[in-house]
Amino acid sequence: MSASSHRRSPARKRLALIGAACLVAAGLAAIPLTMSAGAATVDLAHAALPANDGWAASGSGTTGGRAADAAHTFTVSTRAELAKALKAGPADAPRIIQIKGAINANTEDSGKPLDCADYAAGTGYSLNAYLKAYDPATWGRSKLPSGAQESARAAAQARQAARVVLSVPSKTTIVGVPGSGAAIVGGSLQVSNADNVIIRNLSFSDTRDCFPQWDPTDGSTGNWNSQYDAVSVRRSTHVWADHNTFGDGPHYDSSNPAYFGREYQVHDGALDITNASDLLTVEYNRFTNHDKTMLIGSSDKDTKLRVTLHHNLFQGIVQRAPLARVGQIHLYNNYYDTATLNGYAHSYSINSRANAQIVAQNNYWALSSGRKASQLLSGDGTGAVAGSGNLVNGTATDLVAAYNAEHSSKKIATGVNWTPKLNAGLEPASGLPAKLAKTTGAGVLNSSGGSRR
Repeated sequence: MSASSHRRSPARKRLALIGAACLVAAGLAAIPLTMSAGAATVDLAHAALPANDGWAASGSGTTGGRAADAAHTFTVSTRAELAKALKAGPADAPRIIQIKGAINANTEDSGKPLDCADYAAGTGYSLNAYLKAYDPATWGRSKLPSGAQESARAAAQARQAARVVLSVPSKTTIVGVPGSGAAIVGGSLQVSNADNVIIRNLSFSDTRDCFPQWDPTDGSTGNWNSQYDAVSVRRSTHVWADHNTFGDGPHYDSSNPAYFGREYQVHDGALDITNASDLLTVEYNRFTNHDKTMLIGSSDKDTKLRVTLHHNLFQGIVQRAPLARVGQIHLYNNYYDTATLNGYAHSYSINSRANAQIVAQNNYWALSSGRKASQLLSGDGTGAVAGSGNLVNGTATDLVAAYNAEHSSKKIATGVNWTPKLNAGLEPASGLPAKLAKTTGAGVLNSSGGSRR
């Protein structure tokens, strides 16, 4: 074939220009295509979950906002722009939101930063007055706070929620622009009553509640309970969370004071999946510097909750990686490092309770000094954990047997009522520490969805 045959003729050039004009008119020019080996490949913002890739690939799969037209394809760099893009009508329109740079959720629409004092202003709330009103020495430990200061705290918390909680509708892709340091600081993405949502390539940091509530009835000594998960999935289906980073920094829990003998906890979950949510795939994320990391199931009476977690890195995590109730949970090829990091000391990794049916395959634990294999699991005596191929410090380990050997009650069952079939990429655990150190979290993907390494 001559070299000239690779060039377009004038007629073919005219056809190409006409075709491009048609795409613009149809609103499809917003979907960039790159050519690879003779086939068209959509870019990162338009990618869909691959087939067989966990529970979110079930049925119609997860495509997010892939079908978005030009009018519903946004690039945002402020909280106000993000909130506007999430609400752009019509409500059921597919949308793609590309986040460029770091967005501080605690800001006014003008961009002015807000702090806890700004939210409390005018409500009558003050921490000192709240502590005085509900001191267990005078208030007791048998009832929840009520009255003027509790109402003021709730009002201040509602003002913060109006800023930091951002609702994500169905058919939405939210993706960080590669190379921009895309992040949401102090914000909470709430996927509620939605279907078909993709969240990729974002860092979530310091999702902090200024106004935790004191609950003297929570446990034997009471607890401070906060709102706002970095990502909260409620009553939603077909959700794909991929290549994100979750952490509390720079406000680590070690800086939290204690009141009434309990830590004043300002952080809640990193990624919580509750209220009958179903068909989720959580992969290649980095969870670090956090306590209550992932809750699957809001109560023992929750339903559905079919979730796949694979190729995630858990480092400096205290607990709930995950805590699972009720559902069918597949955990494979995850890497857990139990060493204390920035004051976050490991308690347990996986909790199976309320008849949860967990299959754990080919995961790797790097067990730090002073920790034992029997401390990797937890449960209430009703949950199950099946599986094989799990390694602890490079040695094949039966996690359930190690746990049950040291617990005379609340033993974990080894039989489950389902068999995982959507397990794309399942691999031996031995190479996970080196691999996942390089391939998890935000900032790894490039514009075509591949690694930036």
